[in-house]
Amino acid sequence: MDEILLIDTIERLNKGEMSAQEKALFQELRKNNPEIDQMVVEHTFFLQQLEKTAERKNFKSILNSVEKKLINGGVINKNESGFKGRVIFLWKRYKRTIEVAACIALLVSILTATLVSVYTGKKTSNIIPLVDNRVDHKLNNFQNKLNEFENKLNNAAVSSTRPAFVANFRATGFLIDGSGYIVTNAHVINNAKNLIVENIKGEQFETVPVYTDKITDLSILKVIDTSFKKIKILPYSFTRFAGQLGERVFSLGYPREEVVYGEGYISSKSGYSGDTTSYQISISANPGNSGGPVINQHGEVIGILSSKEFNADGVVFAIKSNNIYKAIKAIEESENIKLPFTNPIRSLDRVSQVKKIEDCVFMVKGN
Repeated sequence: MDEILLIDTIERLNKGEMSAQEKALFQELRKNNPEIDQMVVEHTFFLQQLEKTAERKNFKSILNSVEKKLINGGVINKNESGFKGRVIFLWKRYKRTIEVAACIALLVSILTATLVSVYTGKKTSNIIPLVDNRVDHKLNNFQNKLNEFENKLNNAAVSSTRPAFVANFRATGFLIDGSGYIVTNAHVINNAKNLIVENIKGEQFETVPVYTDKITDLSILKVIDTSFKKIKILPYSFTRFAGQLGERVFSLGYPREEVVYGEGYISSKSGYSGDTTSYQISISANPGNSGGPVINQHGEVIGILSSKEFNADGVVFAIKSNNIYKAIKAIEESENIKLPFTNPIRSLDRVSQVKKIEDCVFMVKGN
């Protein structure tokens, strides 16, 4: 596609000028052509920066206008306005002036947001975690009552007297050791007092975190339920090596109450703002996908889904799998975690691979 025509098409997409049919055809083109998709992402980012620059210039123009009004009104003189710390000077001397106070408040808000971004060490203003905090409690209550009714009808012995678990959020995790160690994102379990995981059969197991690192955004959970049945051989393996640009990948997760399959490709070897610990992946992801495995065609886990860009379709970020090795190394003295070395699904077709993997992918719930 001609580059000028492509840029014009991208701008039409961002302005919402495309018909539904045109948009569908263009999204299909992005899906099948990593180079075009990367150009869409880069040009969209460029347009966003232009908008931000325009906003800054407009804000500066407003400040200059306020300054002129104050000078013309005799509130300040021109010499005072040239003082480097004039904002602080005006705040101390003319705090009752409504216009100046409004300007100060706006400046403080901007500076505070900037300092918070620097303090956290990560530029996260344009990305959102993929945790589903919209769990429907009415649906939970209905399901609990339905389960109680079915138990009474069947006169079945209740296997556990544990009360039904009411979750505040839903995300994803997957086994790294068949004995009950599950990896997910650190932001998933942040501030959670109680955690459970639920398999594809709807069986729930209590877990506790044994490792959490907010910098790499990884957490390892350990199943402590005696009813959990160990899996002797995990169907996938883990790689220390980075995936390749354009490499096809897929993921499983819980943006819904059932496991959902997603397919895409690596669109950048680095994550948001050049983060080398992550990939940028073009794949469909929604709240609930946080912590899901990213797997290549050979059945190797190459990453863990973590977040997506707020205002760009299909721009998702995944933590590289070599960070799992580092996490296990950090707790090797207290936890005996053994990653699988074999890969039984390497030569299987995609449908067969998914059938094997889905038993090892869990919904993570907490409150």
